[in-house]
Amino acid sequence: MKFLRIFFLLLLLQLQNQASAQTPTPKNDPQVDAIINYAKSFLGVPYRYGGTTPSGFDCSGFINYIFGNFGFDLVRTSYGLAELGTTVKLSDVQPGDLMFFKGSNVHSTAVGHVALVVEVTPDAIKFIHSANTGVRIDNFKTSQYYIQRYIKTKRLDYGTP
Repeated sequence: MKFLRIFFLLLLLQLQNQASAQTPTPKNDPQVDAIINYAKSFLGVPYRYGGTTPSGFDCSGFINYIFGNFGFDLVRTSYGLAELGTTVKLSDVQPGDLMFFKGSNVHSTAVGHVALVVEVTPDAIKFIHSANTGVRIDNFKTSQYYIQRYIKTKRLDYGTP
């Protein structure tokens, strides 16, 4: 009888493991996917201080341009964008969230840079942004530069369920 209980317990655990392994990864909101794909189409565009067009973007100009294409009318500056949406914990970051960082001065407390999260995995929080080398994707989890400058993450209301 004891053997039977152990057998059924092991069988139940195995079935639970199989069920959880087969659970699909949650899909992004289709609008979030569209925004991310559109943003990726600008990879390599040069950085330009105050830039708001595909001839050159600064960080907030890039975010404004991308979201503007989808009907969003956002504030122009990174510190203004940091006041929008709902704050989320770093452990709860999702594609479509905006990450905010200090600028080049690591000792500052002010927001000076913004980026759009494009992918989250156990090993990576990848974000797209316009930085000194132009529009690019970086991995937050492997970037000492951005880790030490991280301030907060915000989630915007995309108006879809």
